[in-house]
Amino acid sequence: MSPRMDTIIAAGNVAVITGAAAGLGAALARSLSQQSMKLALFDCNEEALTSLASTLQTETLIVFGNAADRNDLRRFHSATIERFGAVQLLVNNVGMGKKAGPWDSPEDWQQVLDVNFTSALAMQHLLVPAMIASDEPAAIINLGSKEGITTPPGNAAYSVSKAAIKVLTEQLEHELRTATDGRVTAHLFVPGYTWTPMNAAHKPELSEKPDAAWTAEQTIEHFLARLQKEDFYILCPDGEVTPDMDARRMRWAVEDMIFNRPALSRWHDTFKGAFEKWMKS
Repeated sequence: MSPRMDTIIAAGNVAVITGAAAGLGAALARSLSQQSMKLALFDCNEEALTSLASTLQTETLIVFGNAADRNDLRRFHSATIERFGAVQLLVNNVGMGKKAGPWDSPEDWQQVLDVNFTSALAMQHLLVPAMIASDEPAAIINLGSKEGITTPPGNAAYSVSKAAIKVLTEQLEHELRTATDGRVTAHLFVPGYTWTPMNAAHKPELSEKPDAAWTAEQTIEHFLARLQKEDFYILCPDGEVTPDMDARRMRWAVEDMIFNRPALSRWHDTFKGAFEKWMKS
């Protein structure tokens, strides 16, 4: 682990995790608890969060609420500061996958944007100023998505929310570098296909994990190894998609603008063959 990260992910330090009751959030909470970090956990699922907390062998605060409700987030922040004081690690993990298309109503979009994007912005507003004012190393982790980078068709609201998280986190890291000279950093965590309740919800009931998917524990293990190296962009592979495949897909998406191809040309009838050839070249 890097010397700076070793002072953040350390026994007695405090980690804040939103969307902590299941999936990646729960896997991360379990991993950090094994390193004796104190945990402040937030989720709307009271039963699942209570059950998780009962298994953690570390001091844990649990707060139930709606990530789309800023009053609930302020209540979570107040409870965390009252219980633990300073926070060394903020993980904006909460997310939802509700579909909304380009001409669906703003109301259909609002919940997705509030949960996936505005909740992270709100938690940064609540916690980052104190991290800057402190003399301690600290880190902010924001949960992105490959759909926020290559923006495939069919899930516009989700892709927009995750594209916004990418830009927000890039801007945050730049401003922190200027304000703290690298003492406080931001990192964009981009999972691959991971078998979580959100992904399982799109499968038939009682479906088993597909071979293509990683477990949440595998993804968190990869994420923490990359975080130890102080990487900003932490893109995770899975059982089917390699880092090289990710790189080719992202480069193709960016080159749509450079070569003035049609929007989302990867899925355009005229360019499908060229894209497949590019992936195999």
